[in-house]
Amino acid sequence: MAKIKPFLCIRPTEAQASRIAALPYDVYNRKEAKQEVEREPLSFLRIDRPETNFADDVDLYEDKVYQRAHDLLWQMVEEGYFLQEQSECFYIYELTMDGRVMDGLAACASIDDYQQNVIKKHENTREEKEQDRIRHVDCCGAQTGPIFLAYRANAVIRQVIGEAKQERPLYDFEAKGGVRHRVFAVRRPQWIQALIEAFAEIDQIYIADGHHRAASAVKVGLLRRRQQPNYDGSEAFNYFLSVLFAHDQLLILDYNRAVKDLGGYSREQFLQQVKERFVVSEPSWEAVRPREKGEFSMRLGEFWYRCRIPVEAQSSDPVAGLDVSILQERLLGPVLGVEDPRVDARIDFVGGIRGLAELERRVAEDCAVAFAMYPTSIEELFAVADEGRLMPPKSTWFEPKLLSGLLIHKI
Repeated sequence: MAKIKPFLCIRPTEAQASRIAALPYDVYNRKEAKQEVEREPLSFLRIDRPETNFADDVDLYEDKVYQRAHDLLWQMVEEGYFLQEQSECFYIYELTMDGRVMDGLAACASIDDYQQNVIKKHENTREEKEQDRIRHVDCCGAQTGPIFLAYRANAVIRQVIGEAKQERPLYDFEAKGGVRHRVFAVRRPQWIQALIEAFAEIDQIYIADGHHRAASAVKVGLLRRRQQPNYDGSEAFNYFLSVLFAHDQLLILDYNRAVKDLGGYSREQFLQQVKERFVVSEPSWEAVRPREKGEFSMRLGEFWYRCRIPVEAQSSDPVAGLDVSILQERLLGPVLGVEDPRVDARIDFVGGIRGLAELERRVAEDCAVAFAMYPTSIEELFAVADEGRLMPPKSTWFEPKLLSGLLIHKI
């Protein structure tokens, strides 16, 4: 059974919400984050990426950087940019992109469920990225960016969410990229109880996006338990901020690959290597988008090629059968020498939201070849997680992104 609970929320005033709310901290590099803060001084990136408040030669991981995040957050609360709710409740976080509506339930999930694998993972985390968010959460005393969770669609949950959305939203604005964000409070006791009971009937939920934030929030909670050995389980640090979506509402985009060089091959030699491993179309001047699972496209020089995975390379194994796994095992590793894509500086990952034109740009400017993938499905994600296994890095790109700074959980 999955345990969720309502929480005491810290949230922006309605007047300032659209200015404060920001895309997740890891969507930006340091330069981009600083530019965004210069564009919008109230952006929550000032807190989520506190190095934006310092000169570029200041180390991101200095103590004073995290202390600045703490000071800015609580200064903005004190100055009235944020409200502090007086009663625990859930929230509906509605996202609309290109006419598609997704309804998430903002709630706190249990760190015990995370440890006991009721909350399932599908990615490894990196220690240095965990440490950054551990220090950020611990120093701020708050979880500022929600973890994106998924559950198998449930009729009761859908009904309660629909009823709660009949009330006036707390926020309703369009953010960068044309995504509409609406947030509704779920305050009625009967709705809160119905949601708690519905999730208690669900055997597992899944991390869709935010593995590092989840791992970091859990580790801070465990740290607080050690610091307070008489804890009883009701304390806020035993839970982490999440937004949970039904699986049939999720939109997963492709997560594409761009490699800096051809591993010593000429273009002609490399193309021959690809043809020996995949079924390759004639070159096309026009951009080629994969049409189905088992197909990817390649940008090499000025041309696009449609590539199909041959039958003998396909697999029913949940991990080995992923298109990204087959590309890695048949081409990126043995031909290009990218043995560990998590740490190899020669490979970059490009979110599908940037489009095929971004892959063309990368090949024209700083990469030798790029691969556009067909999106991994939510069913594939569930199958891997249900077996307690891990996907290759950067297998899924979820859109639209949840904004940070709209809903904050003090611990």
